[in-house]
Amino acid sequence: MASRKAPTARQRRIGTELRRMREHAGFSIADGAALLGTDRTNISNLEGARFGVSAERVRQFAANYNCPDPAYVEGLAAMAATRVRGWWTEYQGVLPAGAVDLAELEYHARQLTVVEHLHIPGLLQTEEHARAVLRLAIPQRSDVELLRRLTHRMKRKTVFERDQPTPCVFLVHEAALRMRLGGTDVQRRQLDRLLEESERDHITLLAIPFAADGYAGAGSSITLAAGVTPKLDTVQLDSPHGVVFLDGEAQLIRYRTTLERMREVTLSPSESRDFIRTARDEL
Repeated sequence: MASRKAPTARQRRIGTELRRMREHAGFSIADGAALLGTDRTNISNLEGARFGVSAERVRQFAANYNCPDPAYVEGLAAMAATRVRGWWTEYQGVLPAGAVDLAELEYHARQLTVVEHLHIPGLLQTEEHARAVLRLAIPQRSDVELLRRLTHRMKRKTVFERDQPTPCVFLVHEAALRMRLGGTDVQRRQLDRLLEESERDHITLLAIPFAADGYAGAGSSITLAAGVTPKLDTVQLDSPHGVVFLDGEAQLIRYRTTLERMREVTLSPSESRDFIRTARDEL
């Protein structure tokens, strides 16, 4: 079996879940190899995502490890079976791996919950607003690099354009609504776009006003991508050094709780639309 090129975050996740399944069963790598009739190196390569794994092999591992959660097993098998060469693959080796992995994560998510405090969520940005955001990078990007990243960001919106758009919940802080990136006219058109998008059936837009009480996670940019079962959810965070993906059980519980606490201080969808209109009119 030939080793694959650098695995994507989705491929690494499958390997990680195979390791977790084995460890939860109390088996060593040697035990797993013996049950499968192979050697330790093969198990290590599969868990490290250096080799691909089929849906049937996932089910075989689950049976060997006596995994008691059929929904989780079938969800993981579906991940292994789904091999989409999406639009994001053209950016492999061109943009940072995290940007490519984020687009793939959004594509496969059953639902997205996105929190932004200082910027309009990327999936809702107009092209001119996104350009203004991307120009803030240090060191400054070349025109070619800027266009590449801008095109990538706009293509991420394909999750809204397919036959069954991905349901999305956006929590946007008032700071992002008030910040005039690109100038007053650009921001006004951006807020108009938010109002348009908020009327779509698959989008829930919730504003967090300055008047909200303190809450957990304030200031953090968070995306929770729902998998086919909660065990296969993924949290994505932005950091000064790039995109971070989290999928540990304790991490998922923490960020689900954080998002629940944040939703407690948001305005309702209709109140949020009125709030955004006011912010637009005050520009």
